[in-house]
Amino acid sequence: MKMLIIGSHVSFGTKQILGALEEALNYNSNTFMFYTGAPTNTIRKPIDNDIVSRAKITMKEKNIDINNVVCHAPYIVNLGSKKDLEKYNFSINFIRNELKRCDEMGITKMVLHPGNAVGITKEEGLNNIAEALNSILDGTTSCKILLETMAGKGTECGCTTDELKYIIDKVNCQNQIGVCLDTCHIFDGGYDISNFDLYLNEFDEKIGINKIGCIHVNDSKNILGSHKDRHANIGTGNIGFNNLINIIYHEKLINVPKILETPYIGDTDDSKERLYPPYKYEIEMIRNKNFNPNFLEEIRKEYKKD
Repeated sequence: MKMLIIGSHVSFGTKQILGALEEALNYNSNTFMFYTGAPTNTIRKPIDNDIVSRAKITMKEKNIDINNVVCHAPYIVNLGSKKDLEKYNFSINFIRNELKRCDEMGITKMVLHPGNAVGITKEEGLNNIAEALNSILDGTTSCKILLETMAGKGTECGCTTDELKYIIDKVNCQNQIGVCLDTCHIFDGGYDISNFDLYLNEFDEKIGINKIGCIHVNDSKNILGSHKDRHANIGTGNIGFNNLINIIYHEKLINVPKILETPYIGDTDDSKERLYPPYKYEIEMIRNKNFNPNFLEEIRKEYKKD
């Protein structure tokens, strides 16, 4: 029986990848995803090689394959627009450097939001992204870029299988390009994933299942095709627990790491201050394939005890 590869987004922080690993272990994860700095800025500190060595030793002890660990590029870089050439070139250089940082740590996958076609046509945006990727993947790094499926909010590119195919087909270095499926984004983008095989068959026909390197597992607060991108906790949104379980345990994707990016839990349902990570509980439900309707309140009770 093949092992489920499941984890969540965790914090890089001052202990870098070791701190991220330790947080992931607290959630009973066997993989994890992190940003190498804040997702909303491009300030980065040098990678500490001693910390990397210690993390690799612990991963080996805990049977975590570093090839299943995922980095995520920050949100604010944009490869889709050349209107400001300085910003476009900065984004290219920044992503190239992030790949080098991944190589330093031995990370083989980095998720990237494709980009936004600001003030231009979608086709121009897609072409800009492909051109940027060909500049970034210049043979100086080995980490793979996984383009994330987007919800189609505003000027986002990569919100359909056809748009992702258009970009990927133009990338010269095919062994360094892939896709990260995001269940919330796919659903919000208009794909009814209650019939996931239909979606996956189309994806396989146009891009190839072998290109799927990661899956972000999120429920959605929105209705199908809303193009809004608001994540919900597992089983509490419009996708539903059973539909997510079908995707997580799909036989064609069992070797693909699954990463939770679900919201932190506040003291009340309408609290705007999210304080408590839900991942340990959500991972337990996923492993058991059994939805616990009381898990949000159990999270609040656990953390209020501390």
